[in-house]
Amino acid sequence: MGGNGSGTNPEQLFAAGYAACFHSALRGVARRAGTDPGDSTVTAEVGVGPDGDLYELVVTLIIHIPGLDREKARELAEAAHHRCPYSRATRGNISVELRVP
Repeated sequence: MGGNGSGTNPEQLFAAGYAACFHSALRGVARRAGTDPGDSTVTAEVGVGPDGDLYELVVTLIIHIPGLDREKARELAEAAHHRCPYSRATRGNISVELRVP
């Protein structure tokens, strides 16, 4: 969007903050559900996409909880999405996809 491509861009900073916040929420809801989140990880991919004449953020959160079946991991990810402050702040404003491989 006009920069020279050097240094960290705002999308990368937003992705780092969102991933860290979401992971904290995920670990919290997992523990409350009696599940050990173990070596879970959350990776955020943030891009900028067109929205008519404007631009909008597009987020994909990739959630891994090793040793947990996909259905349970998805359930915990959805619960974390309702609890995470970043998710709450962006709800209805940007596209956020939860991906549980």
